[in-house]
Amino acid sequence: MGGKSENKAAYFDKLKALLEEYKSIFIVTVDNVSSQQMHKIRKSLRGGGDVSGVVLMGKNTMVRRAIKGFISDFPEYERLLPHIKGMILNRNSVKSVWLLTILPGNVGFIFTNADLKQTRDVILAEKVAAPARAGAVAPADVFVPAGNTGMEPGKTSFFQALGVPTKIARGTIEITSDLKLVETGSKVGASEATLLNMLNISPFTYGMSVAQVYNEGQTFHPSVLDIEESQLFAALNSAIKTIATISLAADYPTLPSVMHSFMNGYKKALAVAIETDYSWEAIDELKDRIANPDAYASAAPTTTQPETTATTADEKQPDKPEEEAEESGSEGFGGLFD
Repeated sequence: MGGKSENKAAYFDKLKALLEEYKSIFIVTVDNVSSQQMHKIRKSLRGGGDVSGVVLMGKNTMVRRAIKGFISDFPEYERLLPHIKGMILNRNSVKSVWLLTILPGNVGFIFTNADLKQTRDVILAEKVAAPARAGAVAPADVFVPAGNTGMEPGKTSFFQALGVPTKIARGTIEITSDLKLVETGSKVGASEATLLNMLNISPFTYGMSVAQVYNEGQTFHPSVLDIEESQLFAALNSAIKTIATISLAADYPTLPSVMHSFMNGYKKALAVAIETDYSWEAIDELKDRIANPDAYASAAPTTTQPETTATTADEKQPDKPEEEAEESGSEGFGGLFD
């Protein structure tokens, strides 16, 4: 018992030290991840620079207990607690619906101060293909592609039992059209697993996946890392335009609209000054330009026309009389039968 308590205390100290040292955390799931994959991920994150991190695994209950003990000193870590849990989908045999069940299990942390997007890509890069196993929950839709299977016709009944459209072509079974065999989130049946293995199809890839990202007191879905700066700027510009439009229409001043309101007011002041005798130094020249446009004509920018070489009528067309003379001369020789 003493040894377990010492190990738990050492784990708590290590977790606290990592929480203090690193500002960003990837909460990861490691379902169906082999020890060899874990070793490769740890090795990839030891490089430093733009991609670096420390992997720490632990039991859900122990990690939750540790973080609850740190909340008094680090209240921002309370945001991590809702994401430290194990999840599995179970089918209710009576109502035939899928229910989400929270189960005790392992949780993974990857602590980093490096670039989040690049580090996330390294974490997700280590994946291995795996055959379908009966009872496994499908992480993605599984399709059986159309084509010749090379199997003898005696196995046609097996395909028919699973609803796979087939025909006999050149003495072998041929699948006539693509078929979705297993849907995402459903369990792989024994027959489906047998068929996929017979066809040498390894439909699943297993690897570490990122469930949530913690960064400086905020948690968010990892898909947020795929948002580009250009998208953020476009959304910000659109929001500013919308606020300015609404503010101008409602005659309610806001920071995005105040410059437009100022310019619109100045334009109105100019219009009033032009129509009345009221003037000030900046408006005098404008009034003078309106009253005496010819005086300012020389100051207007001039456009230079490209020089064109004038061609004479002789250059454009050859001398017609000479052509006619040549033509009449050539006719003078006559033909053989003239």
